[in-house]
Amino acid sequence: MHLLDVDQLRTFVAIADCGSFTKAAEIVHKTQSAVSMQMKRLEERIGRPIFERDGRHSRLTDDGERLLDYARRIVRLNAECLASFDDKELVGRVRLGLPDDYADRYLPEILARFSRSNPRAEVTVMCEPTPNLIDRVQNADLDLAIITHVDHRWPSEIVRVEQLLWVTSSRHAIHEEASVPLAMGRPTCNWRQSATDALQSAGRPFRILYVSWNSTAVGAAVLAGLAVSVLPESAVRSGMRILGPSDGFPALPSCKIGLIRNQHEPNSLADALGVHIKQSLDNLGSTRAAVPVAAE
Repeated sequence: MHLLDVDQLRTFVAIADCGSFTKAAEIVHKTQSAVSMQMKRLEERIGRPIFERDGRHSRLTDDGERLLDYARRIVRLNAECLASFDDKELVGRVRLGLPDDYADRYLPEILARFSRSNPRAEVTVMCEPTPNLIDRVQNADLDLAIITHVDHRWPSEIVRVEQLLWVTSSRHAIHEEASVPLAMGRPTCNWRQSATDALQSAGRPFRILYVSWNSTAVGAAVLAGLAVSVLPESAVRSGMRILGPSDGFPALPSCKIGLIRNQHEPNSLADALGVHIKQSLDNLGSTRAAVPVAAE
């Protein structure tokens, strides 16, 4: 039985994430020739080519993309295993980003878990929409972020899945209007797109009445009986009523919540916080997924 080398896999992930052997060499602190040799040995180990030439660049083969999924999990699990046996108290600062609605629902348990294990660690929290958080992680302004995962748009480790639901005020009947008034996020919001696509497919007229990135503002419009919106199951609040097909509202897709990390600046505190985030949010059992990014 051939055993995979974790260091080779870490280099492989770095190449896939930054799209360049040269940049990956800087990240893993090796020479470019050492990186190339590692990838040659990794290909020999699995018996398949994982890179192919695309003009002046290299890109992942189908086997390379399949390996990347396993490589991410193996490298992460290796770090988590070592961290679990490290009795040293972690100190320093870790920067976490997440949308404000996720902060309301998930942050109390995450911070409580993490603080008990790392009482001297400083956590800086930034609440912004998912697209902004992705940019901040890529620019190394954040160590990790909890985001709304969208298939084929950005890589993330899916840590939770919830059903999206239509919600209205339990004390009003605004949902019965001929043209349904909606309270939604901005046009780039994936939940908004899912909601409007579903209504259009069902032939149900609607109008966007309130727009905000802020979940509290959207919830206020719903609770005041001014509009209908969509929320994940765990975000439904007292005073809200769930609508379904019997009310003229078609079923919606699930909402995937993902975790992304700054891959270029390893941070033991970020690794530890990531473990607590997954433990707090996990409703997937042993089923986890990671979306690969091909090197260019």
